[in-house]
Amino acid sequence: MDSNTRTKKEDLARPLKRSHDASSCTAEQPKRPAPPSSSLNTHHLSYKGAFPFFRLPSEVGRFSLDSERHYHGDSRKLRYYRPPPGVERGVSPGWDLMDGYEDRFVRRDENVKEGLLHILTWVKENQELLGESKSRPLDRDFVTWRGHLTKILCTPYENQEGWLLAVSLFKGTLYISERETEVARKKREEKTTMQDKLMYSGYKFESYLCAELRDGQPSPTEVVNTNEAFCSVLLARLSKHSFLVSGEVDCCDPQASNSNPPFCYVELKSSAKIRNQHQQRSFNRYKLLKWWCQSFLIGIPLIVAGFRDSEGKVAVLQNYRTSDIPHLIRKDQHSWDPAVCMNFCDAFLSFVKNLVTRDDPRVVYLFSWEPGRDVTYSVHTDPNYFILPAWYIEAMNQGTAVD
Repeated sequence: MDSNTRTKKEDLARPLKRSHDASSCTAEQPKRPAPPSSSLNTHHLSYKGAFPFFRLPSEVGRFSLDSERHYHGDSRKLRYYRPPPGVERGVSPGWDLMDGYEDRFVRRDENVKEGLLHILTWVKENQELLGESKSRPLDRDFVTWRGHLTKILCTPYENQEGWLLAVSLFKGTLYISERETEVARKKREEKTTMQDKLMYSGYKFESYLCAELRDGQPSPTEVVNTNEAFCSVLLARLSKHSFLVSGEVDCCDPQASNSNPPFCYVELKSSAKIRNQHQQRSFNRYKLLKWWCQSFLIGIPLIVAGFRDSEGKVAVLQNYRTSDIPHLIRKDQHSWDPAVCMNFCDAFLSFVKNLVTRDDPRVVYLFSWEPGRDVTYSVHTDPNYFILPAWYIEAMNQGTAVD
């Protein structure tokens, strides 16, 4: 190698000096914001920290679904919490949760996927209650069901079931609707009689504690019809995310110290009787996690649980204050942390906001998660993925045009 060649190579390897001559230097490029990440980590340790800001939900409306699943914009299906005298003092009620399964049970058709139908119907009829801004007719960042948010909150600790959440941005508001996974579809289609009876027992439990009238008494001999529901519509805020959320409410306590909804509402749950420490840990780890998420999200202060024996009869009732549940599980180092749940939900909603930027109801972002993996997404324009019906889009467009 001659000296000229060596010199050229050394010059190439040597870093260039910045020149003060404008003609010999390249203008520095402005920094561009980093593109949003295409995935979201779900490991619970990533979300340890202080509990994020959460504004207590306030009820802005309600609606009912009748025995044929028809929508009514009123409270006709609201029931009242009326426990029989003495039951709350530790007496075993012995209620048979299988009574009526064979001859007084009307099942909702689980093949019908309603999506956001009933929430959208309520929004369409009550736009004036929700306010508006110059940029959007519905002044909320998100619209969704309580159940969808519950799945998000539970994600850092869930190790069995994944989820699919479809999201569309329409006039500045993000709509979140669940889609059934293949695993969930198969589980539903292959449901055993025992699993069906367990599902029935939860509804039957409610019939022993709920009255149709404020001053009435429960009628446990009536038909159990899972089409019927009373739903509350609420406004809430988590960190910088505002949302309209709706959830089914089991009953209202007419004796509650605070008669204003949602603080007078009661969540009713049934579960197998706990017989040993292993079952207690499992109950704390999974059941109490979901129960807390469900009730906390929409401000329900009281959960009444009925624990059934091996014969399907209620052996004991137990009350749980929603606010007390995090304290009950705090001593278990392998249990869950409510701050992790809420921090992950905050991160997920921010993740969605950063990615879903095309304001078009005919564009659907499908967020997918499986246990042990990150949240990922795909974009779809196939009508099979649409979550906002044409009648809703037209109604909101007309509302904007009138304004």
